[in-house]
Amino acid sequence: MKSSTELYPTACNPLLIKPHRGLPGSAAIIGAGTIGPDIGYYLKSALPGMTLTLVDIDDKPLKSAEKRLAAYASKAVARRKMRPERAETVLKDIYYTTDYNQLKNCDLVIEAATENIPLKQKIFAQIENIVSQDTIITSNTSSIPADRLFMKMKHPDRTTVTHFFAPAWRSLPVEVISWPGADQKTIDYLFWFLAKTGKAPIVTDNAICFVLDRIFDNWCNESAFLLSKATASQIDKVAEEFVFAGPFFVLNMANGNPIIIETNTLQMEEGDHYQPAPILHSVDRWTTHRPGSGPDIPENLHNVIRDRLLGILFSQSFDIIDRGIGTIADLNFGCQIALGFKEGPLDIMKRLGKTEVQRIMTRFQEDRPGFPVAAQTIESYQSFHRHILTDDMDGVKIITIRRPHAMNALNDDVTDEICQVLEASEKDPAVNGFVITGFGNMAFSAGADIGKFPTMLGDKNASMQYARDCAKVQRFMDQMNKPVVAALNGLAMGGGLELAIRCHAIVSVEKAVLQFPEITLGILPGIGGCVVPYRKWPQGAAFFHEMILFGKPVPVTTAAEMGIINNLVKDPADLITAAVKEVQKIQNNIPRISDAPVDIPEISIPEMPVAGKQPLSKEAVGITADTVRRASAADDLETALEIGYEGFGNIACSAAAKEGISAFLEKRKPIFT
Repeated sequence: MKSSTELYPTACNPLLIKPHRGLPGSAAIIGAGTIGPDIGYYLKSALPGMTLTLVDIDDKPLKSAEKRLAAYASKAVARRKMRPERAETVLKDIYYTTDYNQLKNCDLVIEAATENIPLKQKIFAQIENIVSQDTIITSNTSSIPADRLFMKMKHPDRTTVTHFFAPAWRSLPVEVISWPGADQKTIDYLFWFLAKTGKAPIVTDNAICFVLDRIFDNWCNESAFLLSKATASQIDKVAEEFVFAGPFFVLNMANGNPIIIETNTLQMEEGDHYQPAPILHSVDRWTTHRPGSGPDIPENLHNVIRDRLLGILFSQSFDIIDRGIGTIADLNFGCQIALGFKEGPLDIMKRLGKTEVQRIMTRFQEDRPGFPVAAQTIESYQSFHRHILTDDMDGVKIITIRRPHAMNALNDDVTDEICQVLEASEKDPAVNGFVITGFGNMAFSAGADIGKFPTMLGDKNASMQYARDCAKVQRFMDQMNKPVVAALNGLAMGGGLELAIRCHAIVSVEKAVLQFPEITLGILPGIGGCVVPYRKWPQGAAFFHEMILFGKPVPVTTAAEMGIINNLVKDPADLITAAVKEVQKIQNNIPRISDAPVDIPEISIPEMPVAGKQPLSKEAVGITADTVRRASAADDLETALEIGYEGFGNIACSAAAKEGISAFLEKRKPIFT
């Protein structure tokens, strides 16, 4: 099995890879059944100008696929998630055919047919006889190792498995399988391509069921074995502590019983303990409840179900990590974004503690002998970064915030991990500086999770301390002797923007936008946002008034004119290279935030302040304006920052903050009085 460095020999952040070829102009999907059309819709949504061919042996699924894609586009337009003209382009140049010869000019072919090895091998032989030698060929299998599919091909170096998750047009994760027959350039290209087109790919080793299907299939299979003790609805109810929907509810949605039988039968190569539950052969649909409802369960039965579910989850997690099937971080991350776990399995272990995990595993061994157990101490499985990736480039450490499902929003764990990397590497002579960026191409960071703040509303001192605690990365960067450069790959909002402006320089793609939207929630940017911009770029003070008091978004082109952005790049592929050059440029001359007071233009507050069309709280705007005035007049930076924390504490006690945060949590527009 492969180590982390073998799985990711080129880069952990896929967009750091320089691909050996460009984006495909023409792609094909083999199989127009359940997931094939969804993969096709993802490809066309990401690359509307490409040509897409859907191939099937029967016209009926092809006609259904055509209707499905049209419905997806129509719904996207109705929900204002896509412009009509883009939807028209997405649906253009899609060909539905039973003729394999239509694949001739495709750059990429993805097979999504039935999970049958001889059938798939036959399909790949047909494909290879038609397409060019440069065409990349992949399979969407969820469980069959790549060597079993591609070993008979003439050019297996351009093949691998790309395992999508339903619904494939929306679900972020894709497993890319690293296997000996594939050229590393092929693996790197697919890893890069999937991220470039909006996915969150992970690389796994070539084991049966890879990483995430091992978790899901055994979670469901173990639930089926538990039916001798409890009902499907009872098991789902207990499972909802850990997942958004129980296993039987999900199996009903996916018609998944045959899949579990198939995959667990395959896993029996590793031991009879993986045998599929016999009841899966005799039931089509399960009697269960909608998530969030469900029956009351006796405590003793609840505990039995809970222990077994956690036992199988922990067993498979230990096995994946110990055998190097995937990285510990990818396992934890993938379970959340692919399988609907509220926490990753390692997060659950951390919360429960060593003693409880050991108790659960001891009981699981007694109930289900033969399953894998931990090969290391329980504590050793906790030593990893959950939310960031790190790479090295030309003596610069690249830190990537990987929370694409939350637009790379910050929380305490993220800032702790960034701090750990900065602290550990600041004194390393091999590291000249740092770059902080966001995962993907949408957001550097869309803000900070609200976290514990709602519990502090009305408590000035607690809110002030909360702001201080949230600013630990910024305060550490202030005193660093090695440069930190923010590389804005997309939106930088709220707490994300407060992180970016505290870096020693900023480079950005041209499409990025800067915004402090806190005032629309009845609060203010409390970890330096009311202070630092005025002291670093006093020439932009009037503009900062608009941003901070009225939530005005600012294109980076405007920010560059004000001197906030040090370098703008047209091509996102050049972003990190530009950021590394900026680190080298300022290495011996790090810009510092001014300690001197700042003269700022007069702040004028209208009788009825608004952010765009959204009415604002005049009380909140007033508190924010007072904070800006006082902080700008402070004799030193430390005093100014304390005034910013105090302003956050003051606004936390306002009616505006209470209404704004309540509205956010309730997913409605605030009504300020």
